[in-house]
Amino acid sequence: MPAPKVLVPADDLRTFTTALFTAAGVTADHAATIADVLTWASLRGVDSHGASRVPRYLELLDSGEANRTPHLRFASTTAAVAVLDADRAPGPVALSLAAAEAVTRAHANGAGIVGVRHTVHTGAIGYYTSSIADRGLIGIAFVAGMPNMAYPGVKGAAVATSPLSIAVPTPGHAPALLDMATAGIALGKIAQFRNAGKQLPPGTAATADGTPTTDPELAKLPLPLGGIKGAGMSLVFELLTSVLVGAPILSSFHSTDPAGKIHRQNALIIALDPAAFTPDESPAPPEAVPPGTAPGAAAPGVAAFGQAVGATLDALKALPRADNDTEIRYPGENSAAVAASRAANGIPVAAKVWAELQLAAEKLGVPQPSTA
Repeated sequence: MPAPKVLVPADDLRTFTTALFTAAGVTADHAATIADVLTWASLRGVDSHGASRVPRYLELLDSGEANRTPHLRFASTTAAVAVLDADRAPGPVALSLAAAEAVTRAHANGAGIVGVRHTVHTGAIGYYTSSIADRGLIGIAFVAGMPNMAYPGVKGAAVATSPLSIAVPTPGHAPALLDMATAGIALGKIAQFRNAGKQLPPGTAATADGTPTTDPELAKLPLPLGGIKGAGMSLVFELLTSVLVGAPILSSFHSTDPAGKIHRQNALIIALDPAAFTPDESPAPPEAVPPGTAPGAAAPGVAAFGQAVGATLDALKALPRADNDTEIRYPGENSAAVAASRAANGIPVAAKVWAELQLAAEKLGVPQPSTA
């Protein structure tokens, strides 16, 4: 039986994680950004992308795969579009910056699109689309990474478990948030099943040669969600991110170039102003959404859209239930409820993960928070 989980207050976990990255040589603002993204995932129950990722991020920094002091540079040829060269910055740093830039451009032009190249592990991309929705805009994000997933007809790893996220501002409701990988299960989830000593769901993972398995000890590759559908989505996301920004991953990975195996990720972040899609309303100017706007607050000019979104979700939840004991929920509603509970009661961290964090704290000289 696995050891009981350690309960850590959310603010303490965020502060602790920030201190670990700061001690590892990351600048204070970048360390806080990484901690915010990882803690957000832990709060919402996405534990595979939360505190469990801290040791791996520290390894990426130690190995030089992630850059402690990146020089992030924007290039732009149109008002609505930009490309961010992340210089191997940790994903949370690069994508947070890209999301903010997309918001600025969307307020000015109705849409903001930012491609990101040369970053390292983006984390839970729902964080970035949610940050866009918090400003009253629609957030869309794609990520492409290193091939680590099977593809129908191919032996071994062929494509990446590339994720998609869409967040829609929903005044009066928890934001509608779709955050999914193109795999039936995330690699981090496989590790969680392994740590818990549990069998994997059938049809979600395979051995290194592509043979389906439910044994987490043998599982090396996630299987695509829906077979060819998930595999096709992953391939298209590679085209929409890596190839689009001039930093192909898949073709390089499967070439004879040793550099093709170096860990990296690319992304595309899109922000859409709903007002730009209403003929009698103009896009909200940047000054219409002052700094510090409360999360979930709708920007001027999008009230009608927000009301229609709310009505749509209400209509869904009012439909006849197939099972009276099962509540009808929309994407993001359950994770928002988990976040509220964990914010109040603490974040459960797997004992194995907590032991790794303790070792990192001892190595870096960082005080450890109190736990339950």
